[in-house]
Amino acid sequence: MRGVSSGGPRRWLPVAVLALLAAGCGSGGAVTAAGTPSSPVAAPPPSSAGSTAPPALEVATVTPTGTPPVPRPTTSPAAVRTGPPPARRPVVVIDPGHNGGNIAHLGQVTRLVDAGNGERKACNEIGAQTATGYAEHAFTWDVALRLRSMLAARGLDVRLTRSSDRGVGPCVDVRGRFGNVVKADAVVSVHADGGPTSGTGFHVIEAARPAGDKAASTALALAVRKAMLAGSGLRYATYIAGGDGLDVRDDLAGLTLSGRPTVMVEAGNMANRADAALQASAAGRQRVAAALATGILAFLAIR
Repeated sequence: MRGVSSGGPRRWLPVAVLALLAAGCGSGGAVTAAGTPSSPVAAPPPSSAGSTAPPALEVATVTPTGTPPVPRPTTSPAAVRTGPPPARRPVVVIDPGHNGGNIAHLGQVTRLVDAGNGERKACNEIGAQTATGYAEHAFTWDVALRLRSMLAARGLDVRLTRSSDRGVGPCVDVRGRFGNVVKADAVVSVHADGGPTSGTGFHVIEAARPAGDKAASTALALAVRKAMLAGSGLRYATYIAGGDGLDVRDDLAGLTLSGRPTVMVEAGNMANRADAALQASAAGRQRVAAALATGILAFLAIR
């Protein structure tokens, strides 16, 4: 056929025009009145809105951009395999005591905040240090990172209350409630003490009047104490009443405000020469982190 006829008088279109029409339709572009295909207009890619993370906690959200739509499944709902939802990973919060920027921002860290039980205390503190100047905030941060790696390798969901060792705070009330927000199965606050120079050893503290189940916190304290004694290289603190490596306090917001199983570990006395030597060595911090991991896993009944 040499042309196409429309209704009414026969008007033949040349073969060349037909070729142009075919080319325009095949390319997906529009065709102008003159029979010339126009260039397709590309739609701008979808934009992604970033999220602002709370200071010191850094909850990052990544949104893909320019992702093509996923095609709908062609199978009927009855043909889709169903099963139980994936098991929830245990959530562990590690609270590394103090922070590296606290000393330069005393106005912020000395303001009073809710400490629970109707009390108010300073937002945070500078922390202890060894005779050679090794700071508690650096010790707790290093131990926390080692502990996080160990627990994550066992499949746990591990959260830290601060994101670096260069910030300020967070305040003790924020730290105390952090485990409540993420529904933690266990919360361990890592510290190092500044006791008398003759005193040595570690101790584990729990709240006298916690917001949550006291029995659960006691069970966590006992599991961590056992593991610390067996593996940390430290003995029970010699300068704490009782001498059994356990203490109970009602003035620590990080413990009192937590509704989850929570303990604080004073992993040695930085004022004592022997304890300080262990704390300042990478091998010593590895032992402390490994002992804490063992205690947490035992509490969670993960073997």
